[in-house]
Amino acid sequence: MAQLILNHLTKDFGGGRPAVSDVSLTVREGGFLALLGPSGCGKTTVLRMIAGFEQPTDGSINYGERRLSDASRALPPEKRNMAMVFQSYALWPHMTVAENVGYPLKVRGISGETWRRRVGEALALVKLTDYAERRPAALSGGQRQRVALARCLVTSPDVVLLDEPLANLDQHLRKSMEETFRIFHERSGATMVYVTHDQSEAMALATDVAVMSEGRLVQLAPPAEIYARPEGTVVGGLIGRGSILRLALPEGAPRALEWPMLRAALDGAVKAGAGEAPVHEVLVRPEHVSLDGEGIALRVASCTFEGERFALTLSLPDGQTLKAYVERAVTPGETAHFVINRGWRL
Repeated sequence: MAQLILNHLTKDFGGGRPAVSDVSLTVREGGFLALLGPSGCGKTTVLRMIAGFEQPTDGSINYGERRLSDASRALPPEKRNMAMVFQSYALWPHMTVAENVGYPLKVRGISGETWRRRVGEALALVKLTDYAERRPAALSGGQRQRVALARCLVTSPDVVLLDEPLANLDQHLRKSMEETFRIFHERSGATMVYVTHDQSEAMALATDVAVMSEGRLVQLAPPAEIYARPEGTVVGGLIGRGSILRLALPEGAPRALEWPMLRAALDGAVKAGAGEAPVHEVLVRPEHVSLDGEGIALRVASCTFEGERFALTLSLPDGQTLKAYVERAVTPGETAHFVINRGWRL
C-alpha cells in the first residue's frame, strides 16, 4: 500500500475557468477521502483524472513512487490497479450476478476454482451469496450497488473510486449502504475516494473530507474538525445547518467564541464603524442555541417539527436569522429568551 498524491492538479477544458485548478492533497494510506461540494465544483473531474479517464492539463498524480499521470503522459486506467463504482451501477444485464462480479477476473485470465473462490468471497462480503445466479433486472437498487461493490473487491484494488454511488437510492437504502461501505473499507484495506454532494454521507463515511468550490480545494480535514472548525463561509455554509451571523467583535477576539462575548456583540455593546470593532462572520450551529431565561429575547419566526426535535428560525433585532433546535414547540410570533453557548469565527 502507498499514498495517493495529487500535486497542483489542474484540468482546463477550455472556454473559461478551469474545471480543476491547482488541487494538491495526499490521501492517507488505506484512508477514506470524501470529495465534497456542489455540482460543477470539479470533484468528479478530479476522480476521473485519478482513474485515468482524463489527463491533467498541469500537475501530477502519484501512487507512492509511481507516476500515474501528468500533463505529458498518463498510465492507462487498466494498469492502475484501481476499481470504480458508478452512480448508474454499470452492470451487464445479460450476465448473472456472479458473472458480473467475476468479469474483471475473466479479463485478467483467471478462471476455474480460483475464479469461483474469489467471486464467492466477494459476494459473501456484500451479503449476496444467495443471489449469485440472478440477473441484475431481478435485483433492487441497493442490491445492484452491492454487486458493483463486490466487482470492485474481487480484483483486490489498491484504490477504489466511487462517483456518487448512493445518488439513485432512497433515504432508507442510503443508510443501509453507508454501513456496507464502512464494512467494505474496513475489510478490503483499500484507499477509497468518494465523490458526493451530500455532506451527511461524507461526514458519516470518510476519514478525511476535502471540500471543493469552483474547481479549487477549500479545506481538507477529518470530519469532526471540518464540522467544528470550518475555514471560510463556503465550508461553514456547506457543512451542517448553521447560521452565519455578521457581528462586531473586539480586536483579538478568539476563533472559538463563548456566550459572554457573543452576548455583548448581539446586544450592540461592541460597536462597528470607523476606528472601532470590525465586523466578523460567525458560524453558530443550531445545537449550540438553547432556550434559557437568562438569555436574550428573540422573536420566533418559524417552528418545524423534525421528529426528535423542533427546528426554530429566530429573528435578531437587526434582521439576521438564527437557527435553533429545542425540545418543545414554540409558537411563531412569540418572543423567547435564548443563549448561544458557542460560535466559531470564520
